[in-house]
Amino acid sequence: MNFNHSPIGVFDSGVGGISVLKVLHRELPGEQFLYYGDTKNAPYGTKTPEEVLGYCREILDFFKKQQVKAVVIACNTATAAAAAALRAENPELPIIGVEPAIKPAALVGSHPKVLVMATPMTLHLDKFRTLAKTLVPLADLITLPCPGLVELIEAGEPNSAQVRAFLARLLGEQLRDPPDAVVLGCTHYPFVLPTLRELFPEKTLFFDGAEGTARQLRRRLQEEDLLAPPSLEGSVRFFSSKNDPETYLLMQKLFHSAP
Repeated sequence: MNFNHSPIGVFDSGVGGISVLKVLHRELPGEQFLYYGDTKNAPYGTKTPEEVLGYCREILDFFKKQQVKAVVIACNTATAAAAAALRAENPELPIIGVEPAIKPAALVGSHPKVLVMATPMTLHLDKFRTLAKTLVPLADLITLPCPGLVELIEAGEPNSAQVRAFLARLLGEQLRDPPDAVVLGCTHYPFVLPTLRELFPEKTLFFDGAEGTARQLRRRLQEEDLLAPPSLEGSVRFFSSKNDPETYLLMQKLFHSAP
C-alpha cells in the first residue's frame, strides 16, 4: 500500500479543532484529512485525565481502521492529557499535538504581560505548569480558566451577543488593565477571536498553536517520506461521535468561516 496517499486523522473534543484543521488544509492542500469531533463527550476540559485518555484511545482505534498515516491531536487538553501515552502505545504512527503558543507570546517585548486563556484541565496539568515555569523570567504570565466557553462555541454562534457578554464578565479585570498578548490555549477559542479583538485594545496581540502544529506535521511527514504527491487533490471529511445532521452542518459552517 502507498501510504503517501493515505489520509491524516485530526481530532478534538468537539468542533474547536476545526480551527487547526483549516490551517493544516491550507498548509498541506494535497493531503486527505479526516476530522473527528468527539461531540458526544465534549468538553474534555472538565473531565479527568483518565477519561480523556480513554476517549482518545477510542478515536485512535477509529483512525487506524481508516488506515491513517498520521494523527493530529487538535485539542490542547487532549494533547496535555494523552499525547505521551498515545505515542508510547503507537510508536509506528506519527502523532502530533497542539501546544499553547506561550513562548512566542512571551517574546513580544521586554517582560510583557501575557494572558493565557485555557480550559481548567489544561492549566492544571503538569505539562502546562512545567512550560509556564520556564517562561517566568521572560514574561508576567496570568492564567485564566474559561469553563463554559467551549459549550457556548459548540452551540454554533461563537460571536453572538451572549458570547460577548460571557467574555466581558469572564475577562473583567483583564479588560481594565489589558495584557500585551493573549494566548488562546484551547482550539475552540480562535472562533471567538473577532469578539476578543473588539473587547481588547488594538495593541493586544493574539497567539494560538495552529501554525506551529502545521509546521510540525509537515516536518514529520517529510521525515517519514509520507507527504502526498504534488499531483494529489486534497480533501476534508467530517466525523462526529454524535453523528447527527446538525453537528455536520456546524462543522462545515465553522470550517468555511475559520480564519
